[in-house]
Amino acid sequence: MASTTILRTSFLPKRSEWFAPNSHQSTSHLQPTSVSLTVRAGSYSDELVKTAKSIASPGRGILAMDESNATCGKRLASIGLENTEANRQAYRTLLVSVPSLGQYISGAILFEETLYQSTVDGKKMVDVLKEQNIMPGIKVDKGLVPLAGSNDESWCQGLDGLASRCAAYYQQGARFAKWRTVVSIPNGPSALAVKEAAWGLARYAAISQDNGLVPIVEPEILLDGEHGIERTFEVAQKVWAEVFFYMAENNVMYEGILLKPSMVTPGAECKDKATPEQVAEYTLKLLHRRIPPAVPGIMFLSGGQSEVEATLNLNAMNQGKTPWHVSFSYARALQNTCLKTWGGRPENVKAAQEALLIRAKANSLAQLGKYTGEGESDEAKKGMFVKGYTY
Repeated sequence: MASTTILRTSFLPKRSEWFAPNSHQSTSHLQPTSVSLTVRAGSYSDELVKTAKSIASPGRGILAMDESNATCGKRLASIGLENTEANRQAYRTLLVSVPSLGQYISGAILFEETLYQSTVDGKKMVDVLKEQNIMPGIKVDKGLVPLAGSNDESWCQGLDGLASRCAAYYQQGARFAKWRTVVSIPNGPSALAVKEAAWGLARYAAISQDNGLVPIVEPEILLDGEHGIERTFEVAQKVWAEVFFYMAENNVMYEGILLKPSMVTPGAECKDKATPEQVAEYTLKLLHRRIPPAVPGIMFLSGGQSEVEATLNLNAMNQGKTPWHVSFSYARALQNTCLKTWGGRPENVKAAQEALLIRAKANSLAQLGKYTGEGESDEAKKGMFVKGYTY
């Protein structure tokens, strides 16, 4: 176990004073003190850094295909298919076997069923991904449940047994993990909900790193509401301050994590819509205020935006230099046109794979700041907001 000693001075206020609006205490009597803090460096440290950098490689991002069986069933129902394992297997086989996908996709987040699943041709899904230089990842949270004592808010369960599950996932070939929790602006967010989200993410991140998995840290700020972009920015600052405070408390190694934040946008019901330039301005301002440069990659979720909106906003963020790899971890914003093109018909598989490749290439260009938006289909421009679930 490695450690390092850093200097912290008692000029810093106690944490309980950070949020005190009328604190005017004099600090003239305080003197600096040296405090020894331990920063963990476990047996997987080098591998975690290497994995994170591999995923955060130029022109590439993440394909999020970790929908639970229930959510996947809703997707299948939208094209008239029954929610069976065979149909889920057929669709996921279509996704992982897209030729040349690895040029634009560096990682794929899988649901547990998929991690242990084979393609319709009998090859392990994880092996098909690895052949394309795509890192397999795994969703490890157990979903949202009501948070007692809050304003009708949620917390994310799944810490019980997480260490053993992560160890098993690593043995199966996964090299990164994902944990999604949410914060609702119309419902507060309450201090309790924000703290619970941050603490859960921090514990998950530490446990994942202990077992060789790079944690994707995802506190999604839901799009629900009529609030403007300033309110989203205000809440996002608070959330990310809490998240990084508790990750530090849990000795999480920042060089071995990836983030999956929401873009800073107005609420879905807000009358004042934001341009890609405005989204980029507020989002980058948030990143610079809250995210340490040690973090290798910021892999944005699409947040219920249309395929084209998500790509345009990402492109706007990559018009200047940042200390991070600013990229994507999209689900529906990569899959929507692909799914509808497929329609569950074997004869449409090739066309559906081409549709996915088009979206992956578009977002690859956006990661490089070179996307123009020319030639996009009407389907790709349709919004996909679903109240309460913008993933």
